Amino acid sequence: MSARLRRLEHRQFLPLPPAQAWEFFSRPENLARITPPDLGFEVTSPLPERMYAGMIVSYRVSPFAGLRVPWVTEITHVREPEFFVDEQRSGPYRLWHHQH
Repeated sequence: MSARLRRLEHRQFLPLPPAQAWEFFSRPENLARITPPDLGFEVTSPLPERMYAGMIVSYRVSPFAGLRVPWVTEITHVREPEFFVDEQRSGPYRLWHHQH
């Protein structure tokens, strides 16, 4: 049995200059603010002031009703002021590759 990959894509347009949006999205302390509340997202590792490639972040999340699990992601790409990518290193998903 082979696992099927699923892709969820959502675009959001913000009424502000890209540099201003980047200032918010690239600050690690805002990760919880950009995560859907139903995930019960809680950062469990220290966070630096700025996002950088190679940064490891640990969390606890509830991806399934009532089940809290540890989750570790790595910021693998940062292209200022355009986007960053986080990828799961351990956690609840078979594959997690997320471009912000």
